[in-house]
Amino acid sequence: MDPVSLQLGTSHLWSWLVRLLSKDPEWLNAKVKFFLPKMDLSSEDKAQDAAQGVILQLGRLHTQGRATWQAFIHCVCMELDVPLDLEVPLLSTWGHGDGFPSQLETGEESQPVSQLHHGLKRPYQSCGSSPRLKQCKKQQLELARKYLQLLKTSAQQRYAGGSPGPGQPLAFHQAYIPPILQWSRTTAPIHTQEGATLAEDGTDVSIRDLFNTRADKGPRVTVLLGKAGMGKTTLAHRLCQRWADGQLDRFQALFLFEFRQLNLVTCLLTLPQLLFDLYVSPEAGSDSVFRYLEDNADGVLLIFDGLDQALHPHCSREKEGPEDPSPALALFSGLCRGTLLPGCWVLATSRPGKLPDCLPVEAATVHMWGFDRPRMEEYVGRVFSDPLRQEAALAELRESRHLRSMCAVPALCWVTCLCLHRLLPGSSPGQAAALLPTVTQNYVQMVATLGPRGCLPPKSLLDLSEVALRGLETGKVLFSVGDIHPSTMASGAALGLLTSFCICTGPGHQDTGYAFTHLSLQEFFAALYLMASPKVDKTALVGHVTLNSHWVLRTKARPGLLDHLPTFLAGLASCACRPFLSLVAQRDETWVSAKQAAVMQALRKLAARRLTGPKVVALCHCVGETQEPELASLVAQSLPYHLSFHNFPLTYTDLAALTNILGHRNAPIHLDFEGCPLEPHCPEALAGCKQVENLSFKSRKCGDAFAEALSRSLPTMGNLKKLGLSGSKITARGIGHLVPALRLCPQLEEVSFQDNQLKDWAVLNIVEVLPCLPRLQKLDLSRNNVSMSTLLCLTKVAVACPTVRTLQVREADLIFLLSPPAETAAELQGAPDLLGNAGQRRRRAELQDRSLTLRLQQCHLRVHDVQELIAQLQEGPHLDVVDLSGNQLDDEGCRLMAEATSQLRIARKLDLSDNGLSVDGVHCVLSAASTCQTLEELHISLLHKTVVFTFAPEPEQQKGIRRRAALWVSLTHLMPSEPLLHATRIRLTHCGLQAKHLEPLCRALRGSCRLGHLDFSGNALGDEGVAQLARLLPGLGALQSLDLSENGLSLDAVLMLAPCFATLQWLLHLDISSESQHVILRGDRRGRDLAGGSLPQFPAGAQFFAFGQRRVPRTFCLSQCQLEPLSLTRLCETLEKCPGPLEVKGRGQ
Repeated sequence: MDPVSLQLGTSHLWSWLVRLLSKDPEWLNAKVKFFLPKMDLSSEDKAQDAAQGVILQLGRLHTQGRATWQAFIHCVCMELDVPLDLEVPLLSTWGHGDGFPSQLETGEESQPVSQLHHGLKRPYQSCGSSPRLKQCKKQQLELARKYLQLLKTSAQQRYAGGSPGPGQPLAFHQAYIPPILQWSRTTAPIHTQEGATLAEDGTDVSIRDLFNTRADKGPRVTVLLGKAGMGKTTLAHRLCQRWADGQLDRFQALFLFEFRQLNLVTCLLTLPQLLFDLYVSPEAGSDSVFRYLEDNADGVLLIFDGLDQALHPHCSREKEGPEDPSPALALFSGLCRGTLLPGCWVLATSRPGKLPDCLPVEAATVHMWGFDRPRMEEYVGRVFSDPLRQEAALAELRESRHLRSMCAVPALCWVTCLCLHRLLPGSSPGQAAALLPTVTQNYVQMVATLGPRGCLPPKSLLDLSEVALRGLETGKVLFSVGDIHPSTMASGAALGLLTSFCICTGPGHQDTGYAFTHLSLQEFFAALYLMASPKVDKTALVGHVTLNSHWVLRTKARPGLLDHLPTFLAGLASCACRPFLSLVAQRDETWVSAKQAAVMQALRKLAARRLTGPKVVALCHCVGETQEPELASLVAQSLPYHLSFHNFPLTYTDLAALTNILGHRNAPIHLDFEGCPLEPHCPEALAGCKQVENLSFKSRKCGDAFAEALSRSLPTMGNLKKLGLSGSKITARGIGHLVPALRLCPQLEEVSFQDNQLKDWAVLNIVEVLPCLPRLQKLDLSRNNVSMSTLLCLTKVAVACPTVRTLQVREADLIFLLSPPAETAAELQGAPDLLGNAGQRRRRAELQDRSLTLRLQQCHLRVHDVQELIAQLQEGPHLDVVDLSGNQLDDEGCRLMAEATSQLRIARKLDLSDNGLSVDGVHCVLSAASTCQTLEELHISLLHKTVVFTFAPEPEQQKGIRRRAALWVSLTHLMPSEPLLHATRIRLTHCGLQAKHLEPLCRALRGSCRLGHLDFSGNALGDEGVAQLARLLPGLGALQSLDLSENGLSLDAVLMLAPCFATLQWLLHLDISSESQHVILRGDRRGRDLAGGSLPQFPAGAQFFAFGQRRVPRTFCLSQCQLEPLSLTRLCETLEKCPGPLEVKGRGQ
């Protein structure tokens, strides 16, 4: 008989237990693996027969201590078919504290054996206590080679029997699907393979790309951010497994640590102790192995999982080397900053939040997202190996929107598959999904699914729930064997709710730790305790119904562990959970209903508050879990019209919860997402949401996958009027998905794609949809990469598209303004055309009468571009304003545009300012513009870089003016030969004109028969120029005014201008002020006054024939002119020769 049975004194019971377990060795192996996670069952202590093997394994379990043995006995009674006559003595003898000896007399100590990581027994050696051994290079390399092989063998053994993870709680196949990874921020350059592009903010990244960051000096640090349940821990173990399989061959050594375990280490450690004592210890030569790791640090990868769970702050003083003992977080800081093991690679996982200061600024940040639809289906397909069951599960997933929402979170997807595995057999299509409407009910079904023989132990569940709540309140997610009662641990193990692994609490100290399979599962059980325990009153319960704001993530270094607790409380408040709560609480449903009502009332109070975006999302999750339409309607109606979400991560599940609530809203809403890291496929959650009127996304995290997902939802949002997608990383591929979707959205009134770095093809692809959007009023394509050739293509589109009213381009701005036809709204609503073809005729008339405003400012247009532009505009509609200011047209380009004015039918203005026009080019522009019949004013100022053409009103306005002019003719008996056209105003101010420029200018001006106002002010004509101008003025025809102010004139100029009264018939007033450099020649202005300001002014010569050929008095006014007596005499002699009557005025002489 074996020593254990002799010591226990229960030979009969022991023999029966050995026979029972010999029938199911796989179950026994699983339990030994659970209670002894580091035990290697495959390589050592192989028994000669099955019974001997069972005895050896029972002995191992027994040596772990009383609590482990009692928990194992409870598992035997709960999970195996044990006859009642044997179950009672088993529990009475070994299931309680009696009869368990303090120490076995078998030569084995009762304390845990100091074992190596993953069950490898090696001689223990602490590298911190042994002196450095002087070994040759060859010996060092041999020791390092053996250690690296030991590391790899250890990892291979760890992952040989199951999927990656801290432990496999169930004999249920877990498939692994690569996650969605997305760069969030990186300042270090990226080393990419040939043909690859640089990884930028928002770019998708593969697992291998995580380690492509090139840093010649300093650390290579990457932080992987993801919400709970996204699979961060699974990915960390997956990387370790892939390295063990030789797939990450760039690394010679890989170390994986979890902060939830490092938190248990209270003593200070050196880096060698962290690597060797808490992970895998070398067989010999620890110092030599560590020196090798230092010399080859670029081939060392250290993974730290759960940075957000780190408890102990690192020391403030900087560590100088690996010999300084420090807390675990301080060692992590030294590795990140490069003071320890410089050149190594560090990967840390964390929930979103304020990252520790120990991270360097050059650390790369990667967001980890959940499953998109293809990944969901692939995961479900791998979980269900049976084809029939696989097809049934996929059918449930495709038909159920709420099921897809849950499966977007990998951890929940596993729970859902577990429930479907039990519910699908014998259920009709859709029935299984109907039993899993919420996350909470998913967990309820999972607990029921895992119950042995279909029964649930209420007391054990409540005890396990108490452990869960106590752990969350104290920040504890790892439990020792003494923290959990043996029967409770047995229940958790039997239901697959707990997982076990070896933990190191310090050098040479190892123990077995237990944890819930996932943090959300611990939160579920904590909520279950609050709802089902009689010890928790309503006041304490309501105190946990809160909304955690995501804004604390900016300042809170360690996020709390109770984030999802209010959601589970709301889910348990659902009527569907009442029977389950009644069973666990062992109370009637009336007692349960009272607690549920307290939670519902707390949610109603929260719904009445004014909440920020993060709290709105949290409330939507809670209300969705309750399945109460009345509460959902209350929340939906209380949301503001403009709902903003700024700078916090949002997932598909978050938007699905929001969409679910909006479905109960009666009024439209505007959703604005700015600066939020968004899950690439999250827009799919908005499909079918009719309440969204304005939808705006502004985030560099949005890429082509985001655009593709959005394209699937847009056609289903029938009331969407404004769509904004700006500041993203969308390329032509993403636009290729969006454009077909936009064609299916005729109700859109405004679309913005600004600041997306779109290139030519994508921009042209977008503008092709303009004819398909009859109600569109604005299309914003600003701050994209548009070439000159594409810009000219856009002008062609603006000319050809009948609804475009304005194309505005200024540096980076590019905006289309459109005016839909008046009857468009009626047509979209299906209103009949009561006038038959009259509506079509009216539309044709609108298109013919439409005017286009074209503003191409600071676009680097050159002469050849203007030639093409003129050809386009000649075939287009009437032009209201053409603004080409700030380009590079030079003299030739300005001349070409001036010549084209007579053909382009510009109604208001042509602006050629700031285009490099020179003094020599001014007369060319004047000659070209002289042929334009509608030119009203030309203003050129080279000093201010102004070149502006102003044109007369449209022909319809001219008709009214002509009628008033005809009335004036009848009153004044104007000669029929005088034209009734407006007078043109030419302003050549501050152009640096000199006397030598006047002759070509006047020659150019002679071509205009309607020249009325001429302004030469602010130039440098001087007396010489005035004398030359006095000679040239008669050839310019009858003017209404001439301004020669600020031209550096002397008093001699007065004598030169006085004879103009005799030579210029139109001149009626001459005003000269020497001090203010004011020199103006004017004709009569009565015509303009009688026309009410709208009548074109008549040539001054016409005044002499009006009212019976009477002469009109003239005025000569001198101000501030100090004339010498001789000059005054000469002036009087000159004025005497002028036809009278002449009035001479003098002021300040």
